[in-house]
This record gives sequence, C-alpha cells and structure tokens, in this order.
Amino acid sequence: MTAIDEVKARIDIVDLVSEAGVKLRRAGRNYTGFCPFHSNTKTPAFVVWPETGTWRCFGQCNEGGDVFKFVMKKEGWDFGETLRHLAERAGVQLEPLTPQKQEQIEEYDRLRTLLEEAVIFYRGHLLNNPDVLTYLHDKRGLTDATIETFGLGYAPSGWDAALRHFTGRGYTEQELIDAGLLTVREDDPSRTTHHATRVYDRFRHRIMIPIRDERGRMAGFGARVVDPDDIPKFLNSPQTPIFDKGRLLYGLDRARKPIRAADQAVIVEGYFDAIALHQAGYENAVSPMGTALTEDQLRLLKRFTRRIVLALDPDAAGQKAVLRGLEAARSAMDKEGVWGFDARGLLRHESRLQADLRVAAIPDELDPDEIVARDPAEWARILEKAKPIVTHVMETLVAEQDITEPKVKSQIAAQVVPLIEDLPNPVERDTYRQQLARLLRVDERSLMAAPAQSPRVGRGRGRQARVQEQPVESAPAAVAVNPSQKLESACLGILLNKPELLCRLDRVLQEGGLSALSFDDFGYTDHQMLLGLIRQSAEQDVADPHRFVIDNLTDDLQVLYNDLTKDAAGLGTRDDRLLEELFRMVKTLRKMASNESLNQLRFLQENAQQQDDINTLRDYQQLAAQHMRLLRDLDKASKSLAARRIE
Repeated sequence: MTAIDEVKARIDIVDLVSEAGVKLRRAGRNYTGFCPFHSNTKTPAFVVWPETGTWRCFGQCNEGGDVFKFVMKKEGWDFGETLRHLAERAGVQLEPLTPQKQEQIEEYDRLRTLLEEAVIFYRGHLLNNPDVLTYLHDKRGLTDATIETFGLGYAPSGWDAALRHFTGRGYTEQELIDAGLLTVREDDPSRTTHHATRVYDRFRHRIMIPIRDERGRMAGFGARVVDPDDIPKFLNSPQTPIFDKGRLLYGLDRARKPIRAADQAVIVEGYFDAIALHQAGYENAVSPMGTALTEDQLRLLKRFTRRIVLALDPDAAGQKAVLRGLEAARSAMDKEGVWGFDARGLLRHESRLQADLRVAAIPDELDPDEIVARDPAEWARILEKAKPIVTHVMETLVAEQDITEPKVKSQIAAQVVPLIEDLPNPVERDTYRQQLARLLRVDERSLMAAPAQSPRVGRGRGRQARVQEQPVESAPAAVAVNPSQKLESACLGILLNKPELLCRLDRVLQEGGLSALSFDDFGYTDHQMLLGLIRQSAEQDVADPHRFVIDNLTDDLQVLYNDLTKDAAGLGTRDDRLLEELFRMVKTLRKMASNESLNQLRFLQENAQQQDDINTLRDYQQLAAQHMRLLRDLDKASKSLAARRIE
C-alpha cells in the first residue's frame, strides 16, 4: 500500500469536510451541505460520498475530488504540501521509495502468489478426501457451491506434504516460512526421527480456510481441526509481512457490497459462522478471526457503513466477558478461538470513529450457523433487537445478579458508570444514567458519586482530549478499492506503460463526438497528477515519452507509479488492443460518473423544489440535461466506433 493510500484509508472525508465548517446532513448513503468555496447559495449543492472518499459541488464551482483536492482547494497548497499535512494528521510516515523497499514490495507479491498456489494445493486434497467433504456437507451444512466460493481446502496429515510440493515448484524454505506455511523447530541432535527436522508443515490434518484482505488478495489461512482431540481447535497463519490479524476481517472481500447495500455490518466469532450466514443470504457478515476487535478493523468497516452489530455467542466472549469486569480480551482466548468483548475499548472506538456499535445476543446457546440452519428468518429478528453497548452491559449484569442486595447494586454501578462517563455526548450520558437508575431501582443522583472500578477516561473539549488512558497506536488500515478507482488505476497503468497512446485515445474519443481525456475523468488527485505528467510527456519532443514520465516522477508518486505499471504489464503489447481497452474504460468511467451525478441531482432538484427556489431548480435541471446528453453521446460513440473495431 502506498503512503497516499494509507492517508486515504485513515482520513474520513466526512470528518475532514465537517471540520472545515461545512454542516453536512445525511442524504441516503451520502451527505450534502453548502459548498465552502463559494457563497450566496440557497440550496445545499455540495455532496460528499464517504464510500469513495470523494466530494463534488453541483453549484457554482462544479468541481470535485478526494481529500487531497479538498485541502488543496481550501488551503491553496500543492500536492506535496497537502500530502505532508494529511500524512501528519493521519499518523502516516512518508518515506522515499528505496531499492530495498521496492525489493520488499516484490517479495510480498511473490508471497501472495505462493499463497494462491497453496489454495489450489489444499483444494485438491479436499476433493480427494471424501470424509472431510462429508463433514462439511453434513455437519456444517455447506453446499458444494459455498465450499468452492470460499476456497475451502484440506491440509494432509503428513509432516512435509506442503514442503515437498512447493520446494518442488521452485519456492525456497524461507519463502514458505515467510508465507506462514512452514514452522521452524530447533534441531535436536539426539533425535533421529523425521520429526526432528528443522522445518515442517504448519498445517496438518486440518480444514483450510483462505483469508484474504478486503481487496481479495491472499494474506494467510485459518485452519480447523478434523480430529476433535487435536489442539488447538483453530490455528491461524502466524504474523507475517502480509498477515496481521488485527488489520484483517475474514469475509470482508465478499461482504463489502452487501454491507453497503444493507448499510450494516455484522461481526460474528467464527469462520464457519460467517460462511454459513453468507450461504443463508446474510452476506454482510465478517469475522475478526479469534481476536479482540481493533480500531483498524472497525476503520475498515466504516468505509462501507457506520452501523456495526456485534453478534456475541452467549457462552463465549459476550456475557461472560462482561461479567469478568469488562476486561479486554484475555490472551488465552486466542488459543481457543474466542474473540474478546472489551466494552471500554469499543466505546473508545465508537467515539473516535463516530460509528454506531450495537450488540445482538444469540439465544439458546447456539452459534450463528446453527441459528440460520434452524430458521434463517430468525437471524434477521436477532439483528433487529441489537442494543447499544452500554445497554447490553447493563442488562447483562443486572440479569445475572440479585439486585436486591445493596452491595450488588454498588458493584454493578462501579462497572457501568465509568462506561457512561466515557461517552462524549452529554445527552447520551444522561439517558444511560437514567436507564441504569431504573434497572437498579436507585436515585439517579446516587450514580453521580458511584466509585469507578476502572481508570477514568477524560472528556476534554477537543476531539483529541477524549481518550487519556492507554492511547491506541493504530496502524493504517488497508484502503478499499471501489470500482471507479479500480478503473482509473487500470487506465493509468496502460498509459504509464505506453504514454504515446494518449494522443491516439484523444483522437478516437473526438472522432466519436466525445471530449479528450481530462482531469475531470479522474476523481482522485494522485491519478490526476499522473495524467498531467502523461500529457506533458506526449506534448514534449525532447525525450522518449516513457523516459520523460520516469524522469519527472516525484517521490510522492513513485510507489503508485510502480504499482500501476506492474498491474498493467500483463495486458499485452498490441497497441490496437490496448487502445480498445482504454476507450472502454473511459466510456465506463464517464457513464458511472454521470449516473451518480444524475442520482444526486434528482435529490437536489427535489430539495430546491420544496424550497421554491426556482432559479436553483432550473440550474440543476440544466446540469441533469447535460449528463443525459453525455450518456446518449457515449452510446452513440460506441455504436459508431464499433464498425472500426474499437468497441
């Protein structure tokens, strides 16, 4: 991930724009407000899309972009200044791309390739093991389609099956160790058995579950025992350069779109819980893989929704963890595959991320996969009853104890009051105090003096003053790639490899009645910067265009350049084929942008109509008509160019 991507992942555009003095209000999945770059407007024409991290003004400015473009326009800075400012705000360290770092990037790519081959390896062994397939079908209720979709496999019971297979394919033992497929043991000269060898397969006689990051790239494996007497029950890949449990959520690569559609993410404990829910049609489920939830994981989810439900198993980290004093996850929990419920930590995350975290308790000592097997509709009812964290804690503590005892009341208050005091919103604090007083049947004023069982967290006036205990060092969460960003990257990848194609692309677009490729076709500032460099290379005649681009790259864009050109390297060398791909990409980008603008303009027109703002309504109607004409022109260009084998 580039430093630019890390900044995008860490900076919430809604927070950034709000701090600039723009009062935003929710409008569906987006936010609207008055544009900060011009005045004398009666209708909010400034739109923020949190999913893509972009904004646009449909009023006088008629401009848009990402977090970088917003700050550049607001402060009058160049891209380098803006990157340094936002990187400092986000806690991202900017480092120049050194040969060592480039080599590291290539090593990580090779590890991911190795893990992809491991998926195929374990998949083949599963298909040849009818007993494990029967277990997945009969005991877990999984269909062949689900097993295929999630890439489930089986690790054979031998000590060196993976070792022999992959070294035979040219991989070194060190690469297998770095990928987490081998375990190293100290040599013991006194032992002569095969088990005394220095390395052996980490996963043996286990069901293998591929773990991917939110972009679908392989990161590691989770493995469940086949023999119930084996321990541990679940075994994950070790910490590797590309596998960090605290920064991954199992299933997020498949759950991203359903989470957006439902405007809700559901977090369950286990891999098979998530898989079963997806199979039952609840595809917005993810799993933290046996660890306590981290802010990085919640930050990942926040890119798709602010509504997050924790579906807690009643016999695991839910109620029992609450009754153990609201402590953070115990280290022993990892060994048993039980993820922790830390009420204080989750409340801190909720405040910082401005999310809506709720808890749904699962009844009858059942797991989520057992619930949907019994009655899929019951899962929806359970989620509807999800309660805020503080309410869940209060009701759980009260239900488990005799609250007629004064000492019990005092103990419960000592546990819950600090949680209430952590909340930054005074209305929420007052509401929860009243709720706790009713549950304990005490005077609310007595709770104001209740002793705190755990350290206090201050409620300072500033945003950064909210948390004073154990500051969380949050590593940058991986950025999610949306369709338009992916298309922009692919388009630039081709042009960076072959800058001379830009002039031909412009000519093809103009012959079809369309405008040449421009900054407006790209929503991300770093992409616009690269396009500007490509256009400069095409307009100069001093150096080879490709050489010109390389020589004029800034350090800020070097890593992005390497990523884009590498991804596009395998597309082929035929210029006519690449030109065809470029035309299709630009056409799709413009269609996506116009359709998104039309959807937002319809909302703005309704708003202006309700306010009887006829002039503004007329402006929006004209803008909508322009986008409709562009869509017609795009279709017309496709048809006219089809005869020339461009479309």
